[in-house]
Amino acid sequence: MEKRSFEQIRDKMLKSAKEGIKSAYSNEEYALIQAINAYLETSKSYNLSYERLSEWYGIYFPEIRLNNPKVLADLALVMNSKDGIDKDEINKIINDEQKSESLYKKAQETIGRSMNENEKKALISFANLSNDMNRSLNELEEYIKLAANEILPNTTYLTDEKIAAEMLAKAGSMERLSSMPASTIQLLGAEKALFKHIKFGSKPPKYGVLFKMAAISNAPRDQRGRIARIYATKISIALKGDYFTKKFIAERLKEDLEKGIKRIKESPPREKKRSDDRPQRHGRPQRQGRQDGMNRGNRRPRQRY
Repeated sequence: MEKRSFEQIRDKMLKSAKEGIKSAYSNEEYALIQAINAYLETSKSYNLSYERLSEWYGIYFPEIRLNNPKVLADLALVMNSKDGIDKDEINKIINDEQKSESLYKKAQETIGRSMNENEKKALISFANLSNDMNRSLNELEEYIKLAANEILPNTTYLTDEKIAAEMLAKAGSMERLSSMPASTIQLLGAEKALFKHIKFGSKPPKYGVLFKMAAISNAPRDQRGRIARIYATKISIALKGDYFTKKFIAERLKEDLEKGIKRIKESPPREKKRSDDRPQRHGRPQRQGRQDGMNRGNRRPRQRY
């Protein structure tokens, strides 16, 4: 009887746990979190692959330097040998006859190494991998744009799709993000700098993910913190509209935000604090040095008996 009762309780608990997991992941916000994390990680890998492809391709054509990763990968697919280079294929990628002609001449007169078949095969494979990552990034960006505008319409209107999605990923859920105070939203993404400030007494961070906003990153250094604070305040209100009321209130918030930023930009610059006025460190206390002639160099030697 006891065994049967235990099994029934166990089955009920498992069923309840499964229903809870199913209910928790039924919302699209978790798919958006995975998508933005995939986008950020793939972006890093894509930049690294571009640097590697640029260095690798430079062995064979050192005169050719391109700033566009997609153009470099496409060019590596059609211009990977000194013989049989097609000028029309180059022009299809560059879309500029003069530049295509210049690249064609550089390729004909290059001082780089001639690649063998194995090198050519490996280079083409890596260029295809770079293009695949670029394609994945474009598809992820399209999904993030659609999902963020649906889940976070007010927040997206104030920032953009990727910043709104990244803040959601940092928080972990819409419920938690919408309950955060403005001060916490302002520092989302700056956790390492904040812990460093608490532990070692370094300068406190003024912004995290919000620094990607052009209005903050392009502002004068002494105004960035205040602009980030205004953004965080309005985003905090927008998040509550996104999660609780489901009303679109971003237009009025945007107007107030622009007025606040204008007021900051028109205000006179603040005076810089002198070194004597700086607050004391809050982290680990500094070790006191020996004073009054008791430093290591002039310490009185011990007497021996």
